[in-house]
Amino acid sequence: MPTNHQPNILLIMSDEHAPMFSGPYGHSLVQTPHMDRLANEGVTFTNAYCNSPLCMPSRMSFMTGRYIHKIGAWDNAAPLRPDAVTWAHLLRDAGYDVVLSGKQHFGGMDQLHGFRAQLARDLHAERKHGLTDWDNGTPPASRPWQGPENARPGTTEEIEVDDLAETEALKYLQDPARQEQPWALNVSFIAPHFPLIVPQRFWDLYPLDDIDMPNIPDGHLENQHPVYQRMRQMFGCVDFPDALVRRARAGYYGLITYLDEKIGRLIQTLEETGQLENTVVIYTSDHGEMNGEHGMWRKSNFYEASARVPLQIMFPDGMSAGKRIDEIVSLVDLTATVVDIGDVQSTTQLDGDSLMPLIQGNASDWKDFAFSEYSAHGVQRPMAMLRNGQYKFNYSLGDPPELYDINDDPGEFRNLAKQPEYLEICNEMQAQLLAEWDPIEIEKQVRESQKARILIDNVTKGQWRNAE
Repeated sequence: MPTNHQPNILLIMSDEHAPMFSGPYGHSLVQTPHMDRLANEGVTFTNAYCNSPLCMPSRMSFMTGRYIHKIGAWDNAAPLRPDAVTWAHLLRDAGYDVVLSGKQHFGGMDQLHGFRAQLARDLHAERKHGLTDWDNGTPPASRPWQGPENARPGTTEEIEVDDLAETEALKYLQDPARQEQPWALNVSFIAPHFPLIVPQRFWDLYPLDDIDMPNIPDGHLENQHPVYQRMRQMFGCVDFPDALVRRARAGYYGLITYLDEKIGRLIQTLEETGQLENTVVIYTSDHGEMNGEHGMWRKSNFYEASARVPLQIMFPDGMSAGKRIDEIVSLVDLTATVVDIGDVQSTTQLDGDSLMPLIQGNASDWKDFAFSEYSAHGVQRPMAMLRNGQYKFNYSLGDPPELYDINDDPGEFRNLAKQPEYLEICNEMQAQLLAEWDPIEIEKQVRESQKARILIDNVTKGQWRNAE
């Protein structure tokens, strides 16, 4: 084993896993024995949030430890600046071998951003993403979203890429060279992101008659906040028949168990190679998945199923095994934690705080809030969320605010912002949110970025035709 006091770090990131659909977070149907093990032998954060509920913005925020309005990572077609310092840079500077296997959704030419190597493929980075133009507003989709219709047993390119990411990660862990220096391996899977197609043996675990249905009270969709009604229409989230909803959720559950099995094999390999005793294992996701709740699918909003993420950390010495932490945290705090675990000596500014004091039980003054923002497709102006203690405040420029008491109303069905007795709380949370987040200025920056990228795309399309 390395003699260095720095532990190895295995950071497993999934895509679109809402934590409430797993064993450690209370779901009675979804089978996640290896996440259960992480809960029993590690620390589980019950109120962890992403900093933007969309793949690339969330991941670029996590990589840098900065909020997206500070790095310009507005949407899935806005690449990270090449001079942005990431935790991969910082750990390598501290002596780690830092590698990536699978998705991290880097846009642009730089597909490493501090990692020494990509061991597998990043399928979503290989694909071209449509450009958002807020001048077009939020037009309704021309047809219903195809996710439920396509849900079935089978295989996809996404499955093949995830299998490759696992295979290459296991080879890396089994290589005797791992004994030579501390390492940080980021294994990142597409699952359980749609398409909702999963190998037969995982599909068979979830008979359609057993699938639970979304909780949508009578009249809720008709009275839903305007920003979500517009988003449902733009994303084609129609009133799907129950049979299709069950198929979609069965596919999602199967993909979660498929992912969980990969987590288990990674941990098993650490055990077999004698490295588990010197490795911190972290599991999280970039954002959640609505999975039919509130009549919505995919992500891009601040409901709990979209904005909350699983976060579990298992330490080699069994520190705080079985502990559940209810304080509010976010992925920029995880970034600061990874840097802390690696004993990085750096003056690089981070927007998060290390979770180690919370884990060790000496964080009596923890900030207990999380900030998330969204400025991509599905909306027509910037929106942001502040979770502070029991309350969640949502701000959408040009729309009425939302306030939810997550303790009393975990389903987020009662918007307290409409009630006079909560006016003071609304005003306090809005002031806190707007103190460092200027929606007018951000809207200007987002629109300028959109126009610049649309211009570049237009003038470079087909440029080969004009080449001599």
